[in-house]
Amino acid sequence: MIHIFPLSEGEFTVGHDKEFVPFSPANDTLTDRPTGSLHVEVQPFLVQTATDLIVLDTGLGLRQADGLLQIHENIRAAGFSPSDVSLVLHSHLHKDHAGGATYTDESGRTLPSFPNATYYLYRPEVDFALATGQPSFVPKNVENMLFHTEVAWLDGASGIITDNVQFFHTGGHSPQHIVFLITDGADKAFFGGDEAPQLKQLKIKYIAKYDFDGKKAMEIRTHYAEIGKVEGWQFLFYHDVKCPVAKL
Repeated sequence: MIHIFPLSEGEFTVGHDKEFVPFSPANDTLTDRPTGSLHVEVQPFLVQTATDLIVLDTGLGLRQADGLLQIHENIRAAGFSPSDVSLVLHSHLHKDHAGGATYTDESGRTLPSFPNATYYLYRPEVDFALATGQPSFVPKNVENMLFHTEVAWLDGASGIITDNVQFFHTGGHSPQHIVFLITDGADKAFFGGDEAPQLKQLKIKYIAKYDFDGKKAMEIRTHYAEIGKVEGWQFLFYHDVKCPVAKL
């Protein structure tokens, strides 16, 4: 059986500058933000299977007022410890998806956010992130993962990470984006990262301007939505402000 725990870091707007600005629906108005700003959630996930505790993407790396990592506190609120996490999977390494992979402690040391986990990184995405840099990527975040975490490399069009987890290269939202399918018994959960970031994108066909290849991303969403609807997948939506998990 699969148990899913959304790890929300909050609501934000993001514009052409790729800066994530906190957004409160009670106090803020989207039209007051720069033209073209998107209203999004930033929401990593914790997924428990019979064999693993998995973190899917690691958020912005935000800290609370007391200095503790928000993703750590969210995991504790779900009833686990960050040290319980066994796998960390990244769909891609944009800064809102990879910022919480490591952190700096009070002594200035860089440490893995999940000290007992293996971090699975798609080799072409690491190369692309380091070559491309700002504003979408923070190369230092990527370098910290390489030097301070236990890394297992992923390559190719698809592959098996464990008996329960598969990955597939998609390349729609960004050139080296990958997605994950988690299986445990009769349960299946699909994490599409920014290929399928919101429920509405699986229900309405449209080409998003912010995707690297908008037509391809639309086709990818349609493909997985059709399979997932038939097989009863749970879809995990990283940027949906209202619906983090749903079946179609």
